[in-house]
Amino acid sequence: MADIADFIAGLPKAELHLHLEGSLEPELMFALAKRNGVAIPFASVEEVRAAYSFSRLQDFLDIYYQGAQVLLHEQDFFDLTWAYLTRVAADGARHVEVFFDPQTHTDRGVPFATVADGMLAALARAEAELGVTSKLIMCFLRHLDEEAAFATLKDAESYLDRIAAVGLDSSELGHPPAKFARVYKAARERGLLLVAHAGEEGPAPYVWEALDVLGVDRIDHGNRALDDDALVARLAAEQMTLTVCPLSNLKLCVVHDMKDHPLKRMLDLGLRATVNSDDPAYFGGYLNANYLAAAQALSLSRADLSTLAKNSFAGSFLDADAKARHMAAVDAYVVAHAA
Repeated sequence: MADIADFIAGLPKAELHLHLEGSLEPELMFALAKRNGVAIPFASVEEVRAAYSFSRLQDFLDIYYQGAQVLLHEQDFFDLTWAYLTRVAADGARHVEVFFDPQTHTDRGVPFATVADGMLAALARAEAELGVTSKLIMCFLRHLDEEAAFATLKDAESYLDRIAAVGLDSSELGHPPAKFARVYKAARERGLLLVAHAGEEGPAPYVWEALDVLGVDRIDHGNRALDDDALVARLAAEQMTLTVCPLSNLKLCVVHDMKDHPLKRMLDLGLRATVNSDDPAYFGGYLNANYLAAAQALSLSRADLSTLAKNSFAGSFLDADAKARHMAAVDAYVVAHAA
């Protein structure tokens, strides 16, 4: 599969499902803990990595929020974001649409502006120096109530010209999309695009709710949509983008073997599936690692991989001209690298 690995390495692509807080590598966690005088319950990087032996979403979230405690200052959020951007640029990404969780930080007393300013500065630098364009997506934590989400939307008021969309993440089960119907309506009224995690651990009805109650422009994950033939037909007909995260699904036991991952089936059903890394510091692989793991386990062809790459641009929030330019670059790359 060396030739497939080489092909993936240079393939132009976008990443549409990445939690910046989930790219906090243990080394940076330790460095920030020292810089900020924050005590963390790990004696070494190795201890942190050992703690990543979780098997369900909630176990992951517990350590995810624990790790975020080291993020206090604007420079911390810049460093976190820049570290991710340099990695994804090396993976051939031309565009990224990244999530952040302001409530994780504002609930600790870190001002919204501190978080957003650090991240936005890194995103601007990446466009100037790395040629990677970006959109920032503000997520609401679904285990909190809708009033907390409204408070976050209010906190973000002066930043809405620099935030492309709102999303919904954290614990899915027991927190259906409809819980956030009013705040999503308010976000839409403010000109924001809408995405939501649905169908990762939650059932297919959560995907229906994301579509019909929230009115989302994109579905994050969406694996369980395949349980419902009518839903699959609708997603295919509407070309609703699914931001699929193979290694995350494996780590959280959404699938127990990568060979059983539904990505190839999604493509065969005509769904606009994409490949993304989710929380790569915790799940053991950035963008190209996810492409390669899926390619190897599912015997994806170069045509499959180029479809996934083109889907990532088609499903982005870029304008039509930018989408067409990036998709043409994928086609040109495929021609130039014909087997």
